Amino acid sequence: MVLYSKVIAHKHIVKERDSMRYKFKLPPYAHQLEALKRSWDKSYYAFFMDMGTGKSKVLIDNFSMLYDKGAIDSVLIIAPKSVYRNWERKEIPMHLPTHIQTDMVVWSPHKTQKKLKELDTLNDVNHNLKIFLMNIEALSTKRGYEKAAEFLGCRQAMLAIDESTTIKSPRAARTKNLLKLRKLSPYRRILTGSPVTKSPIDLYSQCEFLEEECLQQSSFWSFQNRYAKMVRRTISTHSFNSIVGYQNLTELNELLTQFSYRVRKEECLDLPDKIYIKREVALTEEQQKIYTDLKNNAMAFIESKELVTAPTILTQLLRLQQVCSGFTKTEEGTILPLKSHKLTELMATLEETQGKVIIWGFFTQNLLEIQKAIATAKTPEGDLKYGPESVEIFYGQTKSEDRQSIVEKFQDPQSPLRFFVGQPRTGGYGLTLTEAKTVIYFSNGYDLEVRLQSEDRAHRIGQTNKVTYVDIIAKDTIDEKILQALRSKIDISAKVMNEGYKEWIV
Repeated sequence: MVLYSKVIAHKHIVKERDSMRYKFKLPPYAHQLEALKRSWDKSYYAFFMDMGTGKSKVLIDNFSMLYDKGAIDSVLIIAPKSVYRNWERKEIPMHLPTHIQTDMVVWSPHKTQKKLKELDTLNDVNHNLKIFLMNIEALSTKRGYEKAAEFLGCRQAMLAIDESTTIKSPRAARTKNLLKLRKLSPYRRILTGSPVTKSPIDLYSQCEFLEEECLQQSSFWSFQNRYAKMVRRTISTHSFNSIVGYQNLTELNELLTQFSYRVRKEECLDLPDKIYIKREVALTEEQQKIYTDLKNNAMAFIESKELVTAPTILTQLLRLQQVCSGFTKTEEGTILPLKSHKLTELMATLEETQGKVIIWGFFTQNLLEIQKAIATAKTPEGDLKYGPESVEIFYGQTKSEDRQSIVEKFQDPQSPLRFFVGQPRTGGYGLTLTEAKTVIYFSNGYDLEVRLQSEDRAHRIGQTNKVTYVDIIAKDTIDEKILQALRSKIDISAKVMNEGYKEWIV
């Protein structure tokens, strides 16, 4: 037995050394390094890591290690539509080591000549790492599934699902298709900060994707019977099983620890107290057209040599930002809603959060839309996801007698009020909202002081957790420039007054 233990220990050391010879592009935090030590050469693994703890970096370093060792030649990453392009634009360029050459293609349902040519690069005969990025919604379609199967069928590939709760429903077409694709990939990974969004039953399909019967159950029904307490109910002439509670959860947790690594943000001593994340969305065609017209008109006005003042410039900026946020105003002041990806991105981001959340928005129109979207959001089964009691709006029209009550309910851990939706100029000063671990900016204003004050509603005395700040911005627009200025601690109003207005509009 002693000899066996020594052999096992030696194997562990060799494996650890192999992984550590890898040249990181950016040094990992301690918890990221631990995740890699545990998982890097495993055929299947789950990274259950809170938003802001760097699970994307862990996955990129993981498949890069395997590529360096010759274990894989390709990666297929599946992510929600709202974030899958972030892998191409941000995550992979930021973390992939420079010595690894890639052929990277982003899925599109459109059969344009350009896109078909891009897809063909995945078949190029070279030693480049092939990276294929697909949105989870595509896996519900025949074409999406067939293209994924074609990609995996002739390669040694890792198949990874970002935000794996998107396959928690066993009956969903995307889930069934990904379970079939699993068999074509020798390495499988799932990533999410919240593997259980409603009940422990959410885990079954996510884990089945990793490996059949890794939870030691042969079917969804046997899994449910093992870990849920069921009763038979009858309504009228219909009888059905209903979940009334859960059981054997200690056993379930022990099974999970064999192939998963859990990271809670508050447990990461090496993380900064404030974590900043940027989520990018593209303008719709309608938004892009209106935005371009407004931008051209603004530049024509500036160059007309008429009297140009800071207020008139700020008005031009405001109009551009309104379009980015999903609406525009006529000359008569009528609000015209525009289809926007921002709200979709917000709802996807909320799926990743745990605990209480502050959502700041610059425009009243957006606050009302957000409140309605959260209150009426539904699960795939048709149940209310959060409900009307989970969200309150805090803005100029909120009655003074209601304001303190909203704050008290938000600060009460037992209260159903989970989402505080507010305007920074109204709620960004003086309030204590330290129950929040996540702060989301749907849009930003131009005033640096207001931004800093609104950040400090959560990050102040009484806060015992690290706070994640998420900015949702429209890519290549005024949104980007405002955020850059705020992050650089530049007051935009002062910048405009110093006649730097052109750089904000262009």
